[in-house]
Amino acid sequence: MPGLRQGGVMLAALLVAGCSSGTGAAGAQASRGAAAPVSASAVASSAASTAATPAASSKASSKGLAERTLASMNLRDKVAQLFTVVVWGAKAGGPSKENQARYGVATPAEVVEKFRPGGVILFDWAGNVSGAGQVAALTTGLREAAREHGGAPLVIGVDQENGVVSRLRALVTKLPGAAQIGATGQTANARDVARVTGEELRALGISLDFAPVADVNVNPRNPVIGPRAYGSDPKKVAPMVGAAVDGFHAAKVASVAKHFPGHGDTSVDSHTGLPVIRHTMSKWRTLDAPPFRTAIAHGVDVVMSAHVVMPQLDPSGDPATLSHRILTGLLRDELGFGGVISTDALDMAGVRKKYGDSEVVVRAVLAGADMLLMPPNLPKAYDAILKAVKSGRISESRIDESVLRILRLKERRGLFGPIRTDPGALRSPEHLKVAQRVFAQSR
Repeated sequence: MPGLRQGGVMLAALLVAGCSSGTGAAGAQASRGAAAPVSASAVASSAASTAATPAASSKASSKGLAERTLASMNLRDKVAQLFTVVVWGAKAGGPSKENQARYGVATPAEVVEKFRPGGVILFDWAGNVSGAGQVAALTTGLREAAREHGGAPLVIGVDQENGVVSRLRALVTKLPGAAQIGATGQTANARDVARVTGEELRALGISLDFAPVADVNVNPRNPVIGPRAYGSDPKKVAPMVGAAVDGFHAAKVASVAKHFPGHGDTSVDSHTGLPVIRHTMSKWRTLDAPPFRTAIAHGVDVVMSAHVVMPQLDPSGDPATLSHRILTGLLRDELGFGGVISTDALDMAGVRKKYGDSEVVVRAVLAGADMLLMPPNLPKAYDAILKAVKSGRISESRIDESVLRILRLKERRGLFGPIRTDPGALRSPEHLKVAQRVFAQSR
């Protein structure tokens, strides 16, 4: 997302996966009124004592780490895992008025301790990025806060697409964006750029990149995708996306294909409005779907939904983020995706036009989403999901499905083990050489 914001005010129109707006005193009041998730540690002890028989112990040991962690969680722990949030400030232990207003606690570490979110997403406009050593210390402090309070490990992500969307621009190797890579016609370049990006993220303690963009940019008036896409031909875009997924995985970083079912043919920015795309199902299958199908074939960890309406795919008028027909019917059932489905940022106008913020998160889960990204009011969103489960509107088994997918991602990408940062590994000679080569080929 090319736009940057300061103090919660948008400075440009193009901002993806994070146009968070301030909640001020109302947010603080909601924070104080919400019950914090309960630690999994006490539940884990109870589970261990009930599984003391040889037969039970044998059965437990046959399960994976993700499954065992899920079994130790109570409902509050599980609901908390669905959320990926923004924290304000450069230090895990540094106070921020923005955290106080939104969450009722001052520091990023206290936000993690209080709410036990499944993930945190870093932004330059949230004051998270000032230096390589600082980012590494921040991510380490956030992970320690999650670990010390008995929760599941924290996944820390960032929007580092390169090109116009580069949250870590001043710190990392300057690499070409997707359009420049696509212009080279070489899928090896997509893989190498993603690998270099992933290696530098990993050195900073970041384990998930909200990339690659899998949209096919067929509308020259598109205000939000444009050069962030590899091109306008799905036959060329799809292999680039697959190669990028391979590159991230080679660096042991999780990848996110976005924005499903396709954001390439819009003239409205979903941050400020609700785009409508009138592709038929046949056109969607031949134009928009191929890059996502390829990403799935390459084992992409996460697919992010788009806040766009496609009436030929779902006549309800709901954006894809809230559409069961699209997230479950097309992404899960037709394309066979078994990984994590993430919403795009839930503070964007495109998903807030029809329903209130509490209803949006409930409908997103019912549609098939697992990861709820950047709700504008976390305590309100958390309580809405909890209430929906307790009322029976959402079954606890449905929550379990999402949490298990999230925990499996964390297990697959090594988040249950130690994560060592190395800020000095950024902008290495090898990484600079890759950048120079791809830039030269894109001219």
